[in-house]
Amino acid sequence: MPSNLIESELFGHKNGSFTGAMARRTGRFELAHEGTIFLDEIGEMPLELQAKLLRVLQEGEIERLGDSKTIKINVRVIAATHRDLKKMVAEGEFREDLYYRLSVFPLSIPALRQRKNDTSVLAHYFVTKYAQKMSKQINQIPQSVMDNLRLYRWPGNVRELENVIERAVILSPEPTLEVTVLNNPKHNNLEGDNALLSLAEMERTHIIKVLESVHWQISGENSAAAILEMHPNTLRSRMNKLEIRRAVMAS
Repeated sequence: MPSNLIESELFGHKNGSFTGAMARRTGRFELAHEGTIFLDEIGEMPLELQAKLLRVLQEGEIERLGDSKTIKINVRVIAATHRDLKKMVAEGEFREDLYYRLSVFPLSIPALRQRKNDTSVLAHYFVTKYAQKMSKQINQIPQSVMDNLRLYRWPGNVRELENVIERAVILSPEPTLEVTVLNNPKHNNLEGDNALLSLAEMERTHIIKVLESVHWQISGENSAAAILEMHPNTLRSRMNKLEIRRAVMAS
């Protein structure tokens, strides 16, 4: 967005302050008075607007675009970014004084590939969200699909996962979710049959393959335990250690 439009969105504008400004506009900061405002992707803010944001944080004051009247506000600011602000400060792309004003209580969220256990929770959430939106009955996620999602490195983080799930819900036949194999040689650590897996991953993959072939029957004749030549309790113990669970959603 052009700087004047960002400024108008955040601080408001006076009638006639720029081309197209046909009426006075109340900015987001003014609307958030005595409340909280969330600024996403703060690292994308132009340098000339960073000084105005710094004034808000230091003085609690704003001025509408094209107006010299000062408006006092009391707003709690929460900002987020995917960029390295310290590096931007060093390169002169982000104001150092603003960086320290925003870093009063920093929270760092690891990339999705560093918290693989969250993949399952997020996948179920997005499936439910988009299945309801599209009036589809998707209530099963095969273990092979969930493993595919868990092992992918997600360079686009949660946004990429949401995009993949939304597309899968559109294309999947009811009631089972189907996801195209995610193989990105630049980001994925699994590249087909020639990938080098740890012993635990090889064991996990093989056990899941056997379980799916017998429809997850653990004990009894022609069961997974019988095929693997293991006691059922031993198999259950290995499944627990390797975090193997049948991924079925409640309808």
